[in-house]
Amino acid sequence: MLKICINIFSILMLTLTACSQSQPPKVNKTQPNMTMNELTPDEERVIVYKGTEPPFTGKYEKFEKRGTYICKRCNAPLYKSDDKFDAHCGWPAFDDEIPGAVKRIPDADKRRTEIVCAACGAHLGHVFFGEGLTDKDTRHCVNSISLDFLPEEQQSAAPLRDTAIFAGGCFWGVEYYMKKIKGVISTEVGYTGGKKINPTYKEVCAENTGHYEAIEVVFDPTQTSFEVVAKMFFETHDPTQWNHQGPDYGEQYRSAVFYRNGEQKEIIEKLIRELKDKGFKVVTELKPAERFWKAEDYHQDYYEHKGAEPYCHGYVKRF
Repeated sequence: MLKICINIFSILMLTLTACSQSQPPKVNKTQPNMTMNELTPDEERVIVYKGTEPPFTGKYEKFEKRGTYICKRCNAPLYKSDDKFDAHCGWPAFDDEIPGAVKRIPDADKRRTEIVCAACGAHLGHVFFGEGLTDKDTRHCVNSISLDFLPEEQQSAAPLRDTAIFAGGCFWGVEYYMKKIKGVISTEVGYTGGKKINPTYKEVCAENTGHYEAIEVVFDPTQTSFEVVAKMFFETHDPTQWNHQGPDYGEQYRSAVFYRNGEQKEIIEKLIRELKDKGFKVVTELKPAERFWKAEDYHQDYYEHKGAEPYCHGYVKRF
């Protein structure tokens, strides 16, 4: 209880500091041509200008209905009611998000990790670890004003999305091709598969973290499928190369698929069998998904910002 009270006091002080800023940074959209809901001035202060609502005032802080919490600005599904818990902190708390729905970015105060809607960039709140409040040891502290609620009986009205995680050499090149697939909502490059918490690019390149350079792909299953995305993965890198990809050498460049469920695992096993039947000596590893750590900002959408094409990846039809 003492730890929780200290956390509440710290958050309150940070809230007062944030509210005192006259011109806080504005949130930018992450997807062009996205339809945005009209916001009230109070909603805009939190969602657009990264403000914080007063604790114990939000309508979802003690809310217990079953359903899905969606983004107030773009209606993207963010959290399931099954992942909500009472953290006694004054704001709605969740220990998990819908896969691919939330992005983590360093906060401007350089102490916390901000969470935003992956679809539109709307400010949600902050995420904290190591408090021991649930088995997942994670707390998404979210402003009620950033959310809307979709009751369980209306679930079919929520947009669909699924997530895939691949490692196929330099993540710049893998992302370049994944973004070309119709139905892909967003991509994020980062690190997974190792033991180092919150690794840096320099640490991963030193080959002592066990991490792979990887990409998390969020897609709309009504427009594409996991199999289509997986085929693009196998056709835009060489799945027969071990510990390197093209001119890039190192254990972080290993080929791997991190499956999120049994269906994804079965699809990858089927595709690998097909490739082996065609004579390819596939060395791609198949592993259960682990925590995905977002890479530094300058790695995201690298070739798009650079205006160039990958030097170590290319499309080769294999299926």
